[in-house]
Amino acid sequence: MAGYLTYLKRRFSWHTLRRVGLALAAPVSALVFAAIVSVIILSVTGHSPADAAQQMADSLERPRTFANSLNNATTYYLSAVAVAIGFKMRLFNIGVDGQYRIAAMLSAALAGAAFMENLPSFLRVAMTIIVAMLVGAVWAGIAGILKVTRGVSEVISTIMLNAVATAVVAFLLNPSRLAVPIGGSNNIGTPPITEGGRVSGIPYPGSTSTVFGLSILAVAVGVGYWYLLSRTRFGFDLKATGLSESAAVASGVNVKKMVVASMVLSGAVAGLVGVPQLLGSSHTYALDFPAGLGFTGIAIALLGRNHPVGMAIAAILWGVLDQTSNSLDITGVPKEIVVIMQGVIVLSVVIAYELVRRYRLRLEQRDVGAALGTTKTPAPAEVTT
Repeated sequence: MAGYLTYLKRRFSWHTLRRVGLALAAPVSALVFAAIVSVIILSVTGHSPADAAQQMADSLERPRTFANSLNNATTYYLSAVAVAIGFKMRLFNIGVDGQYRIAAMLSAALAGAAFMENLPSFLRVAMTIIVAMLVGAVWAGIAGILKVTRGVSEVISTIMLNAVATAVVAFLLNPSRLAVPIGGSNNIGTPPITEGGRVSGIPYPGSTSTVFGLSILAVAVGVGYWYLLSRTRFGFDLKATGLSESAAVASGVNVKKMVVASMVLSGAVAGLVGVPQLLGSSHTYALDFPAGLGFTGIAIALLGRNHPVGMAIAAILWGVLDQTSNSLDITGVPKEIVVIMQGVIVLSVVIAYELVRRYRLRLEQRDVGAALGTTKTPAPAEVTT
């Protein structure tokens, strides 16, 4: 009996190591392949890959660079979680970019309104966050309702809603409506958020830059995302519906309700994407407010395999690459090489995940075959040793 338990322990350890190895194989191979492609491009264009890598490494050693990388990672992570919620349901929420921009603009207009200055600071910040979530949820919910009532693909509807959101923001961000001149320049934005409505940054040792105070919000969202999927009935129904809609229906899940709920939840998280930047740095939604974060979230969700920890690592990697790329101009290397590297990572990780999936299936089939063979003709040596 003791020998059999030892055998099971060894088998369990082997399967655990193999599972971890297969989980890491795809992202690691994608990063390695992207690095190889970048080296080839740099060499062909007459630049030294070693010098470029050294310059990026030296830049990362500066505290300011790492603090800014964490700030980028905060917004990237929130965007990735918003996308991942849809992915778990086999829904492609391509509209995170429009959802967070219209949410940031309307919540900024509220936070900068004159009547808000008489409210306690905590209440002002809470109202800004809640309004951002509600606007994002409503905007994403439109796509969910169109899908369940008219059969409109969420890919098409969210892409079109991005365009509509851009038009709405451009319409409202006008001096005759919600915008005011910013700092005597040609830039315009919502009324500046006064001190009571802001969130102070977290000091970073050795740097004048601070980390967004609402980076804690990103951590809370990640924990909530993990708990929702792993410890709640809603999360189980969401994953079950994504894996097999017919099986979910057979088990009593209302698929249409789950589609709308998933899109609303994804949009609510998307509404938070611009809030750390808004309350921690910009303090107004202006023409130069960061754009494109929704599409970056898709890449990070793919690289992180929709896992809360995996997406966090991918978000930090993306933030570091973005910040260190600025130092490449010093050596004469085009910083666009980092954009190429990021694009190659996204493309290669999709292929790598598919290859790993097929390889895992082969291993599982082999294990099943071996188990069936053992069942038919058990080997006493394996049981007693």
